[in-house]
Amino acid sequence: MPTQLSFKLKPAEAADNDLLRSYIAAQAGVPENQINGFYRLKQSIDARSRQQVWVNLTLEVFINETPTGRNIQKGQFQTVQQAKHRVIIIGAGPAGLFAALRLIELGIQPIILERGKDVRARRRDLAALNKEGVVNPESNYCFGEGGAGTYSDGKLYTRSNKRGDINRILHRFVEFGADEKIIYEAHPHIGTNKLPHIITTMRECIIAMGGQCLFEKKVTQLILENDSIKGVGTADGDRLMADAVILATGHSARDIFRMLRDQGLLIEAKPFALGVRIEHPQALIDSIQYHCAIRDEYLPPASYGLVEQVQERGVFSFCMCPGGIIAPAATNPEELVVNGWSPSKRNNAFANSGMVAEVSAQDALRYLKHQQQKARADDPLLLMQFQEAVERKAFVAGGGKFVAPAQRMADFCDKRTSTTLPDCSYLPGLNSADLSQVLPDFIFKSLQGGFRAFGKKMRGYLTNDAVVVATESRTSSPVRIPRNADDLQHPQIKGFYPCGEGAGYAGGIVSAAMDGEKVANQLAAVLQA
Repeated sequence: MPTQLSFKLKPAEAADNDLLRSYIAAQAGVPENQINGFYRLKQSIDARSRQQVWVNLTLEVFINETPTGRNIQKGQFQTVQQAKHRVIIIGAGPAGLFAALRLIELGIQPIILERGKDVRARRRDLAALNKEGVVNPESNYCFGEGGAGTYSDGKLYTRSNKRGDINRILHRFVEFGADEKIIYEAHPHIGTNKLPHIITTMRECIIAMGGQCLFEKKVTQLILENDSIKGVGTADGDRLMADAVILATGHSARDIFRMLRDQGLLIEAKPFALGVRIEHPQALIDSIQYHCAIRDEYLPPASYGLVEQVQERGVFSFCMCPGGIIAPAATNPEELVVNGWSPSKRNNAFANSGMVAEVSAQDALRYLKHQQQKARADDPLLLMQFQEAVERKAFVAGGGKFVAPAQRMADFCDKRTSTTLPDCSYLPGLNSADLSQVLPDFIFKSLQGGFRAFGKKMRGYLTNDAVVVATESRTSSPVRIPRNADDLQHPQIKGFYPCGEGAGYAGGIVSAAMDGEKVANQLAAVLQA
């Protein structure tokens, strides 16, 4: 039976398998030739000591027994071409894809409808957005196969253990091509350069098993009858019928929110967070976090997570991207949104992170009225309206073509317009601006206080070598689509299952994937009862 052993090692030691073998033998009290194999179960970095960064490592070790490889849990897929039941899934993000794969395991045919393009075709639209300042409202960083996560990093962090089996989701990614290291690393990450192939492989499996994936198929209507859903209508005039519908759109599908409201379905305004994206030289973050002048070659680019209460409002880092790039994530012309992503090696020169403050319905209402916009406290789209208003203001401040308004970090805190801006990874470019005139006042002041507090927690973090870029506004959905706690169906419509981040039940790739599986399991139980 394999043995589990734990070690606290220097980074170079943890990376040397031959050295690990000798450490294993010493700790187990056996000759090295009796160590027949081992693999990593857990690995994390401990940088709390200013003298030495350590790697905590737990290994599965085979002593005097035949070693086995890591047991990757694989899907038990079956052909569903002639299945008794079929389910429409609106959206091909992680919630939709993982719901489809789970339905196939359960003997139900999934029909995925995705408004955007497949991962390969999306690239041309992203290039036009980055280089020409032209956005395709149906194909961009948010819309298309794989959802927002495909071209915005692929971090697999989550704290949502209660939502489902995290390991099952990670194993599923490995099954479709991800590196096994995501199973044991404390902060698993796939990388934007590798995700498209994994997503494509998932789609090919769905189709091979008898499911369908239809692209450029924008849903514009729910077909309802006697408080039950029968199918959907699409922008090209098609009507597709099914036994149930899973709504798995992401947090930016504003037309879907409006469609639900216009069809009389219950939706609710949901608080979210809004702010900026801040970019430092990666070498600076490395030196702060690892307490060194130059990062050890065996250590990954350093990351951070920061949170502070500023006058009873939460301010926190979001979607931190070591060795990453800031990207334009707008879904409509004249609305400026930024996001961040990293390649698998995280080898770019900059580190960026969202820095955001909490927004309530009361905040949104006050801001919109101050901007002389019509707004109602009871409007379920109130926070979405606020989000749109801030994005439009940022677009104007940037000067067009998705050039972003920006300010050096110390200048931001001192409320001083920057005369120059540092180099930045954001391809459309930056325009120096006073962000106190771009962001809502309560957001600006909260970020000011947050930055000053973060500068005390991380000495050197508050610097004019960092640049603040507006606006980071798509942190989570500004709308929640309610569902019953027991059967996960919408309380008004039988057979209609709100799911994932866009419905307000997830906050990233892993939690969205888990919610997709959760909904698929419950839906199957209802259909097959």
